[in-house]
Amino acid sequence: MPVRQTLSKPDIQFSYLEWNQGQEPLLLLHGLADHALVWSSLGDYLAADYHIVAPDMRGHGESSKPIKDYSFESAIADLEALMDHLGWSFAHIVSHSWTGKLAAIWARKNPERLRSMILVDPIFIWKMPSFLKVTFPMLYRFLPFLKSMGPFASQEEAKQQAQQLKQYQGWSPLQQQVLLAGIERKPDGSWGSKFTFAARDGIFEEVMQVPGFTIPLNTPALFVQPEHGLNRQSWQLQPYKTYLKNLRLCQVPGNHWPFLTQPEAFNRTVAAFLVEQS
Repeated sequence: MPVRQTLSKPDIQFSYLEWNQGQEPLLLLHGLADHALVWSSLGDYLAADYHIVAPDMRGHGESSKPIKDYSFESAIADLEALMDHLGWSFAHIVSHSWTGKLAAIWARKNPERLRSMILVDPIFIWKMPSFLKVTFPMLYRFLPFLKSMGPFASQEEAKQQAQQLKQYQGWSPLQQQVLLAGIERKPDGSWGSKFTFAARDGIFEEVMQVPGFTIPLNTPALFVQPEHGLNRQSWQLQPYKTYLKNLRLCQVPGNHWPFLTQPEAFNRTVAAFLVEQS
């Protein structure tokens, strides 16, 4: 089982899970509104061969939730501080959804830190037109995965809502554990996500303003394309094929959250790529 650890930074408390059995550094980055526990199956699967760390990104899970400063720059600074704390000069990176864009930006700014990167159904890779900002309130209401934020009258109501969402298809023990670890009782007695509205707003603002790709990247990369994920069209994949010069694409079963809905196939896919890079 992983151990919950905390890194105290001047600006935030940075919480993370650690599987400290193997030697090769491996950093697992969750997507928007998730938390480190989504990587439980993968972490357990790879623990014997890798030193694995899965942080709760700022605004998520057990990490601090500042009112502002959800820039990619701050997120990368959090991760590099964590790596320095662990004595890592580099790591393999597994990133999902929004952090797929973060990984691409990181590889552009500090390529020596990323030995390889695995992009799991990444989104928001381009800079978004500024006029789209007016659509954010509608997105917040209708994006299915944000419906788990609440508020809910009870924990049971939160569980019932979660079971209708794609990331919890099958409602396995792992999925139940992830859901329950990601919600909390609020001061007014309602229940809701530990992911904050300030983090939601700040991250959406940042992904709109900052492009993921601007120059070719040589970092070895695997694009994990779920069968029922968000990247199903050739035009969606083209930016990655254009800018990632050492890219491999691999399809896996499942939806946008293959590590929760089809973890066995996902784990094998990640393990096979990492063996080639280590």
